[in-house]
Amino acid sequence: MAVKQSGKADIVDVARAAGVSASTVSRCFNHPDLVNPATRKKIERAIARLGYIRNRAAQAMHGKRSGTIGLIVPTINHAIFAEVVQSFSDSVEAAGFTILMTSHGYDLDREYGVLRKLLEHRVDGIALIGLAHSAETYQLIAQQGVPCVAIWNHDARSLVSCVGAENFAAGEMAAEHIVGLGHRRVGLIFPATEGNDRAQGRLDGAWAVLRKAGLEVPERWQMESPYSIAQAKEAVAGLLTSGDVPSALICGNDVIAQGAVYACLKLGVAVPEDLSVVGIGNFKGSLEMEPGLTTVHIPAQDIGRIAGEQIVAAVATETPELIRVRCDVELVVRGTTRGFK
Repeated sequence: MAVKQSGKADIVDVARAAGVSASTVSRCFNHPDLVNPATRKKIERAIARLGYIRNRAAQAMHGKRSGTIGLIVPTINHAIFAEVVQSFSDSVEAAGFTILMTSHGYDLDREYGVLRKLLEHRVDGIALIGLAHSAETYQLIAQQGVPCVAIWNHDARSLVSCVGAENFAAGEMAAEHIVGLGHRRVGLIFPATEGNDRAQGRLDGAWAVLRKAGLEVPERWQMESPYSIAQAKEAVAGLLTSGDVPSALICGNDVIAQGAVYACLKLGVAVPEDLSVVGIGNFKGSLEMEPGLTTVHIPAQDIGRIAGEQIVAAVATETPELIRVRCDVELVVRGTTRGFK
C-alpha cells in the first residue's frame, strides 16, 4: 500500500526504507548492473512505496547526465514517424534514457527555438529528423558540443552523425518501377519540399528517372499534398475528374498513395487497370489495403534502432566520432501497379 508523505521523499528516505546506503540507491539508478538483484528489488519496492522521484535537473546542474535524449520531429503524425520513433525510443530506453519529444511543424526557425529549450533542460543528446536544418541549428549544436544524430536521411557529407536511407534512391526506385512497366503518362503527387529534405530527395530521384526516359509531366499532373489521406484523396479526385489523366501516379509517400487509391475507389477508377499507383515508405496498413500498395520499403525500425544505439554510444564517449549509416531501400511490388497496355 502506498504511503503518503508529509513532504517529498528523498534518497535518504529511500535508503532508510530499503535498509541500504544512499550511495547504493544512487548506484541502483545509475549502474543497476552493479547492484545485487535482491537489493535492487528492495530499493524498487521502497521507491514505489514512498513515491520517490529523483531530481534529474539537480544532477544536470552538478555536471551529471540528465538521462534524457531530446527528439525533434517535424510533425507528430503517427503514420509517418510512429515506427521510427517507437524503435528509437525502445533503443534508448533500454540503455536507461528517457525521450523528450517535440515538433516544429516543418518550420526550421521554430526548430531552432525548440532545440534551445531542450538544451536548457540539459538533455544528454539530440536527435533530429533529416538533414535539412538552419545554419543556426547546426551552429548551436556545435557550440554546445552536444552529441547529435540525424534520423531518416543518409548523406556521406552530413555535418552530424546520420542514420537513414537515401531518399533520392527511393524516388528513383519508384519511378524506375513505373517506367519499367511501360508507363509514359506519369503523374506526381508529393508533399511541399520546403524544410523537408526527405520529400525533396524523393522528388529529385523520380524526376531524374523520368527525364532520362525522355518523359514530360504536364503541370496539371504535378500535384502537392500534405501527409493527409483526406487531402491527397481530394487532390487526386480533382485530377481524375479533369478528363485528362495519366496511366500511373508516383506518390511521395504511402499516406498520399493511400489517398490516391481511395479517390480511385470513390470514382470507379480501377487500380491498377486504369491507374497504377506507387508509394514510398511501406507503412503499416499498406499491405492490408485492397489491393495491397506497391511501395518502396524504407526500414524505419532498423533506422530507429541503430540511431538510438548511436546516440547512446555518443553520450558515453567524451569525443564521439561522426557516424554515417546507410540503410538500403527495397521495392515491394503488390497489387496497385501493373504493366501498361
